[in-house]
Amino acid sequence: MTRLITGTTLAAIMTLSAGSALAQTELRIFTGGQQRPDVMRQILDAYQEQNPDVNVEVEVGGATSEQQQQYLNTVLASQDSTLDVVLIDVIRPAQWAAAGWAEPLDEYLGDERDAVMDRYLPAYREANIVDGQVMALPYFADSQFLYYRTDLLEKHGVEPPKTWDELKAAALKIKEAEGNPNLAGFLTAGAPIEGTVCTYLVPYWGAGGELGGEGGAITLSQEQAARPFELWGDFKESGVLPPNIAEIPTDRIRQDFQAGNAIFAMNWGYVWNRVQNDEDSQVKGNVGVVTLPGFTADTPATCIGGWQLAVSAFSENKEAAVELVKYLSSPEVSKQQAILASHMPVFPEVYTDAEVLEANPWFEDALPVVETARSRPVTPAYPRVSEVIRTNMNAFLAGTQDGAASLQGIEQGLSEVMQ
Repeated sequence: MTRLITGTTLAAIMTLSAGSALAQTELRIFTGGQQRPDVMRQILDAYQEQNPDVNVEVEVGGATSEQQQQYLNTVLASQDSTLDVVLIDVIRPAQWAAAGWAEPLDEYLGDERDAVMDRYLPAYREANIVDGQVMALPYFADSQFLYYRTDLLEKHGVEPPKTWDELKAAALKIKEAEGNPNLAGFLTAGAPIEGTVCTYLVPYWGAGGELGGEGGAITLSQEQAARPFELWGDFKESGVLPPNIAEIPTDRIRQDFQAGNAIFAMNWGYVWNRVQNDEDSQVKGNVGVVTLPGFTADTPATCIGGWQLAVSAFSENKEAAVELVKYLSSPEVSKQQAILASHMPVFPEVYTDAEVLEANPWFEDALPVVETARSRPVTPAYPRVSEVIRTNMNAFLAGTQDGAASLQGIEQGLSEVMQ
């Protein structure tokens, strides 16, 4: 029997539909362009299908960690409630806790707090617990590796280097044989950005240096403090580093390597997916990834990286935001990210997943590297620490300061930070 819908009935249906739409929780998550917002969108679409009462918008901003934080400083200092969830660099939780920008998650995790945090790799569990409070949950892990052109190394009979001296010799041999003036021997971050802090710290740590002292002081090991300037100065003078190294940020390394314009590169885990799968990649199938070299074969060092999910202290939808964060910081999503973006898992067991290894064969050897990667100083004063190191490292690479002046600038700057 055909049923007629009266005007009154239609109006009631429209009212119910409007009420449902009004009842939908709107969330906004902030991420940087380098953290693959396209992959995040796929993951959020699946979340929305499972939770039709929630709609999540993605706000993308800033090509670097510094640019993202500069924007967030303005938004959060004004206690703006626009953002509910924010992707923050692993170096930020202590700063956010001190500023009161992140909502502590302990109450929301309840009795499961310790069990939840124990699932993660230790470095990320420690990075996100500040003064005993959980300030964020890990989204994906990262550390720096050595990317290299397998085709060029095989062509010229060179093995992947285990020491910086071996890398220099290999780069110079291949550059001379190839005769291509646009082919860089080695690329690392040199612009005045966060990645350039690691350009200093990797050889500093590899030489045995420590960045710390009694009572939370941040001091340099004098004997090792000049080694990064000696290493990169030698690489630049010999032509292993390109002349414009001081202008190169993190993703420019990926772009140049992907275009076939570099033999070796120090970069993060996300690069693998891009160089192997981007349509414009000139090096598909010709990329290898190994542990970074050291001054000796048994003294490699690398920076820990990665991104964390913080709930804004000013969000008007904190409970819904926490549920979203718990979903995004799950083994299932960690696996999706590994397959779709080569984002390194924050759960040890995901590294051995067959589908993950099929997409990222080099993950088989990546877990020990991530587990032993070093953390940059965990302190609310880190933004200033970072500025001191990266600006002086950049000035050295640009040739506007020599090694002695750059080292003095770092030592003096760190001393002022701790006053």
